[in-house]
Amino acid sequence: MSSPRLRGGRCRLAFPAWRDERAAQIVEFAVALPLLVLFVVGIFDFSGAFTLRQKLTNVARDAARAAAADPASDVPQPSTPVPASVSDVFQLVDNYLLANKINDCGITASSAVPTLPATWTYSSNTNGCPGTGLIITINRAYYFPQNGVVQAPTVNCLPQPTGSQATVIATCVSVQYAYRWKFGKVESLLGSTTGLPNSITAVSVTMNEN
Repeated sequence: MSSPRLRGGRCRLAFPAWRDERAAQIVEFAVALPLLVLFVVGIFDFSGAFTLRQKLTNVARDAARAAAADPASDVPQPSTPVPASVSDVFQLVDNYLLANKINDCGITASSAVPTLPATWTYSSNTNGCPGTGLIITINRAYYFPQNGVVQAPTVNCLPQPTGSQATVIATCVSVQYAYRWKFGKVESLLGSTTGLPNSITAVSVTMNEN
């Protein structure tokens, strides 16, 4: 049977080993914590960007369909007042954003600026929106070749080159929304940077019915 002195000696020998193991666990946690924070922030950040992209895609598609169903006879040259079909698209997009609790960046109908023929752009970056804020581009005379390769529409709703081919006249609606990433800030603390887009964009094209 062991003597009390021996048992006490064993306790004195075991205590430093337990203390060293605890210190190692603290070091391991300190090393793993930044990576854990990076993963958690990344999950929430990218899921938020994906959700926003889905909502913008939905409203761009619905707006393009609504405008394409309106008569194209109210689409004059850019120097003339904004036609009713374009104003309807703006109101549809703005109401959708507000209904889904998305900051509309203080955009107003008076911010419409004619750019290309039959194209108007609304923009605003107030109400706390970062960067370029919200940009809505509506082209009621967007065209692309009837045959051959059809390219994906650009955020500016630029018509596609058709050459000598017959054209299809459509309506293009582009919604660009500035997105403030949190992932990049956390990533920079680890000494790394990733090029993330400054805005989430959705573009939809629908062939004009009238």
